Amino acid sequence: MWTLAPVAFALKALGAFVQPLGSLCSGLGPLLLWLRAALRRAGGGGARPLPRRERGETRGRGEADSEPPATPTSVNYHFTRQCNYKCGFCFHTAKTSFVLPLEEAKRGLLLLKEAGMEKINFSGGEPFIHDRGEYLGKLVRFCKEELQLPSVSIVSNGSLIRERWFRNYGEYLDILAISCDSFDEQVNVLIGRGQGKKNHVENLQKLRTWCRDYRVAFKINSVINRFNVDEDMREQIRELNPVRWKVFQCLLIEGENSGEDALREAERFVISDEQFEGFLERHKDVPCLVPESNQKMRDSYLILDEYMRFLNCRNGRKDPSKSILDVGVEEAIKFSGFDEKMFLKRGGKYVWSKADLKLDW
Repeated sequence: MWTLAPVAFALKALGAFVQPLGSLCSGLGPLLLWLRAALRRAGGGGARPLPRRERGETRGRGEADSEPPATPTSVNYHFTRQCNYKCGFCFHTAKTSFVLPLEEAKRGLLLLKEAGMEKINFSGGEPFIHDRGEYLGKLVRFCKEELQLPSVSIVSNGSLIRERWFRNYGEYLDILAISCDSFDEQVNVLIGRGQGKKNHVENLQKLRTWCRDYRVAFKINSVINRFNVDEDMREQIRELNPVRWKVFQCLLIEGENSGEDALREAERFVISDEQFEGFLERHKDVPCLVPESNQKMRDSYLILDEYMRFLNCRNGRKDPSKSILDVGVEEAIKFSGFDEKMFLKRGGKYVWSKADLKLDW
């Protein structure tokens, strides 16, 4: 009680002083709010924090009250949705043909660097399809030479890459990840990775050689699904010897590969968690294996679409933020649904610069 009396007296006195002044009341309003809050804190128990709107704050979708915006340490930029393959489980399909002008894309990448980005991964669609890989090459060089990012990587199906690209841009690329879901060409055709007389597996081996010749770290991505879940890939992976073999569980995303508006119907490719665990158990002795279950994958990637909007996958679909080109990174990332803790838990940050990998070329 003794601690409350002085504060209560001060509040009454100040109120009597303010009332006749009229025009000054609005200016002293915040002080009165502060004194009222102080009185409640001194009394204990009944304290109520001011609503966010009274503090001049707003909350973005998916943003926790007490959490600051996430840092975009590692960003996956899907700058095109166009692709020359028709993989049945694809979860980023060709719903538009839009690609940002080169200088706008560079401006967005600079914004990301200023916000804390250390690694950029270019993906699609098929990133080498636009301007025969020149657009991609210029972005790779910009990120490494001008932004000086520790890591610049690409995910590609590999079918459109030519040795000339390595000669022009290989020195600026840290990691090239090639998607390969099977070492049985008939299974690749069944999945949608077939291209007439071209052999996906043979091309993979050629790309492995080019990566070694031009000092680019080589990685393989595989999506485990109903058609390859029983395959034994240990011998082929050991022979190719990638720095990482990322193994994903087939994932359904509404509007992309599932639902009425989807361009793919991936339901027939889906496997159970037990089947996925069985595949991992068979390959557990492969040292470069990096497994990614659906639980780990869904919210632990920062995905930027062709308009440079973050895509929130928390509700099983891709809900876009506003573009970082319009509202900045800090505002847009609030709507990303990004789980930074899961990103770290799944090993999202690793040795990703070829300068630090110390590979035996």
